[in-house]
Amino acid sequence: MNNAFSNLTLLYVEDDDIIRQNAVEYLCESFKEVYQAVDGKEALEHYEALKPDIIMSDIEMPRLSGLEMARKIRKKDKTIPIIITTAFTDTEYMLQAVELQLIKYIVKPINSKKLSNALNLLMEHLNINNIVTLDKEKCYDTLNKCFMINNDIVTLTKKELQLLDLLAKNHHRVVTYEEIESHIWYDDYMSMDALRSLVRTLRKKLQGEYLENVSGFGYRLNV
Repeated sequence: MNNAFSNLTLLYVEDDDIIRQNAVEYLCESFKEVYQAVDGKEALEHYEALKPDIIMSDIEMPRLSGLEMARKIRKKDKTIPIIITTAFTDTEYMLQAVELQLIKYIVKPINSKKLSNALNLLMEHLNINNIVTLDKEKCYDTLNKCFMINNDIVTLTKKELQLLDLLAKNHHRVVTYEEIESHIWYDDYMSMDALRSLVRTLRKKLQGEYLENVSGFGYRLNV
């Protein structure tokens, strides 16, 4: 079992029941939770509702392919790690995988060794990108989902953690109000008063003006 992923969730997308069940059984040993989808359309619904940390998907599926699903997700989320599995080695598929900034392209048949290699590569990717430093005393760990001041973990509410996690993973850009509403409030309505209240309480715990409001657009994390 790889304890490095024990705080993370994964969405596994595959239309073949046997392949999906075998892969999920293996992946469940490493992840906090493994969600399942049978095609790209269902995967998009799960992505919106469940907010997985990582996605692993087949390419050729009914209703919506894995690459089309990844393309739609990339329009909203530039950072979520996506791993593609496929029986095809077509150059065009591989070029699209590069274009969509996918972490790994696994050629079927899928087995435990290939999944293990993919997880090792994913671990390297996460280790490189998981620490977001606010200043010399404060940092946020996107892998373990914790904010620390002088190496002491600061307790955050669920919504505070969701907002900080979203901003930290996208610290290179402004996160729109629509993205925040979708990520934290899901299908509920987000009032601006509720968002401002959330930002205010999070700012107190961050102990600094790290949350910048871009009027009429959204927020970004100043690091």
